Amino acid sequence: MSPRMKAREEETDGTAVRKRILGAAFSAFMENGFAQTSTLEIATRARVSKRELYSLFGNKEAMLVACITERAQRLKAPADLPELRDREVLANVLTAFGTRLLTETTDPAVVAVFRLAISETVHAPKVAQALVSIARKPTREALREIMANAKSAGLLGGDPAAMTEQFLGLLWGDLMTGLLLQVAERPSAGEIARRARAATTGLLQIYPKPG
Repeated sequence: MSPRMKAREEETDGTAVRKRILGAAFSAFMENGFAQTSTLEIATRARVSKRELYSLFGNKEAMLVACITERAQRLKAPADLPELRDREVLANVLTAFGTRLLTETTDPAVVAVFRLAISETVHAPKVAQALVSIARKPTREALREIMANAKSAGLLGGDPAAMTEQFLGLLWGDLMTGLLLQVAERPSAGEIARRARAATTGLLQIYPKPG
């Protein structure tokens, strides 16, 4: 086997091991809580040595942050957004953004991460910080960029930051609170699409095209 092929095989094996460890860690955190889960249990579930676990992640908190990071990648806005030529295109972009955001964020695994971060603030403060910096902040920045572009194109007349928060408020309502408290069920794909359209319609009514 050539050195290049060997390096590629080792990289593939390392990726598989990393994925296995993260899956084992996430399952253990969900079942037992962060503080009650030991690195030995994670290593046992992942079928790796503690030494290998520490060499890849360092500690439990880093594992949970890695789980959050992996899931947060799905919340990024697509890079190939169409040019905002008119309010119809803007409506389509906002509806697609809202649909994707709700679809990914209401995933039971993602909601479980949020619930875990809230319950483990004392034991793992970096987890809450990771949720803000990796998931919450980039989502708002992407949406704020859409609003800023729409304002530059003369399609909206408000402040991009205010419009971002307005849209998210219309989109979410009290849904996330209900999911976190386990008193609401994850909305269906049809309900998610309806909420995204309604949030878009509401925003465009609040912020008409500048005269």
